Amino acid sequence: MQLAVPVATLITFGIHLLFSKNAPPLETHSYMLLFWEILGVSIVLAIAQSFWPALRRWMRHMWPIFTAAILFLGVWDVITLGFHLLPLPYFPGPAAVLRSLISDRALLLDSTWHSLALLLSGYTLGVIVGLVSGVCIGWSTSVRYWGMPLLKVVGPIPATAWIPLAMVVSPSTIVSAAGLIALAVWFPVTMLTASGISNTRASYLDVARTLGAGRAYLIFRVAIPAAVPNIFIGLFMGLGASFLTLVVAESVGVKSGLGWYVSWAQGWAEYGKVFAALIIMAGFFSTLMTLLFKIRDRMLVWQKGIIKW
Repeated sequence: MQLAVPVATLITFGIHLLFSKNAPPLETHSYMLLFWEILGVSIVLAIAQSFWPALRRWMRHMWPIFTAAILFLGVWDVITLGFHLLPLPYFPGPAAVLRSLISDRALLLDSTWHSLALLLSGYTLGVIVGLVSGVCIGWSTSVRYWGMPLLKVVGPIPATAWIPLAMVVSPSTIVSAAGLIALAVWFPVTMLTASGISNTRASYLDVARTLGAGRAYLIFRVAIPAAVPNIFIGLFMGLGASFLTLVVAESVGVKSGLGWYVSWAQGWAEYGKVFAALIIMAGFFSTLMTLLFKIRDRMLVWQKGIIKW
């Protein structure tokens, strides 16, 4: 088990050497350095885990994933460089993608920063508006009467469908992109928040009223805490929708960001750079989702062992 990752690394590197005879030397050199680093780190961890119980438990849990990921690179080489099952240049080998990551790292870093700023601004605005409208619709009967029809009509329309109008109405492409992201987040957050507020147990509210609680106390100290699990579901759904809207909005009007970078690289037929940006996106979005999971686990620690999602 401890040697699974080093063995997988050697196998994958051997596959690359077998099929990369016509690859540029610079690509093979970068790929070779990567595998030597992986091999060295995996051997050090395999030795260190014998003396570190926490590391041993972590490696026992993670080694199948790392092994599968490394072997996947070998399969990728076989499919692209080996048997040419996928046409070039649309599907370059992993060495070419790694070289694109290294050579274009400055532009990729700048694009990632712009995407992060745009995503957080739109997501934050959408969450704030969604929480306010969700609480109002869930608590007030009159607001629900007028708000639910609007929510049912506007909400299901994909935020990306509003791009032509947003580009005309908004004075800036950045503002319009942030507004579209906020719109994509607003619908699930509003819907799930309103559902959680309206489904608050009547017994909780009756007990609080008996003890003299006013409306503000009932909303902020009873209804909203009871709706927090539903609210987090809306936050997760909104985060997923914001990723899609971000990429589409950047590829259409914004002149920076990962979505713009993918569109730009595709226009120049630099598909190694396209795959490099996709890898950055995967890590970028996965990190944000993981952070939101950590926040949820911290706030809903009382639900540990009750819910599995």
